[in-house]
Amino acid sequence: MFYQFMKRFIVGPMVNVLFRPWVKGIENIPSSGGAILASNHLSVSDSIFLPVAVDRTVIFLAKMDYFTGKGPKGRLTAWFFRMINQIPMDRSGGAASANSLGAGAQALVDGSLLGIYPEGTRSPDGRLHRGKLGVAKLALQAGVPVIPVAMIGTDKVQPIGKRMPNIRRVGMIIGEPLDFSRYAGMSEDRFVQRSVTDEIMYAIMRLSGQEYVDTYAATVKAKLDAQRREAGKKK
Repeated sequence: MFYQFMKRFIVGPMVNVLFRPWVKGIENIPSSGGAILASNHLSVSDSIFLPVAVDRTVIFLAKMDYFTGKGPKGRLTAWFFRMINQIPMDRSGGAASANSLGAGAQALVDGSLLGIYPEGTRSPDGRLHRGKLGVAKLALQAGVPVIPVAMIGTDKVQPIGKRMPNIRRVGMIIGEPLDFSRYAGMSEDRFVQRSVTDEIMYAIMRLSGQEYVDTYAATVKAKLDAQRREAGKKK
């Protein structure tokens, strides 16, 4: 109820007036049944633009930090993300991450549309980075199609580190669903998981036109942060 109210009467109209998003391939999203929207990730605002463009409710796996903040602001943020049907994603690995993926898989089995960013975090340099295996695990466990999505220009709207967005047009390209039913019963095979993930990333690359880098975004981000700190010491 809260999700649809915000989408139809507050966030949706504001986004459509200010950012005039264009969308190609919306017909590739099924009208019902579980499916994964696997998107590149250029800006924190991606999780706003995509749900506004899609008629169905989109549930995202959101990083755990949004649910564990302290103080009034932290509690308000956690409340908001729960009200818009976001699922906390623990990225620390092991059992915690497995439990988070389990909640996502159940949502898919229940017929939900689940949004996920296979890169695991926002691209630190505008390039498309190596996908993590979670998207493949979810698709194989739930037996649902994966729909590749390319966000276009959202990094110009809200670059990393910038709080106030720039008002400019953004776009989304939604590709044809990818069917991985040929791997039924092989959801725990890591070679299959990597093959599926790479196929998804290739589809996203073709839609977005981004340069692909076979390195995790988090690794590149850590290196860039270290370089900035080192440069700061030399000043």
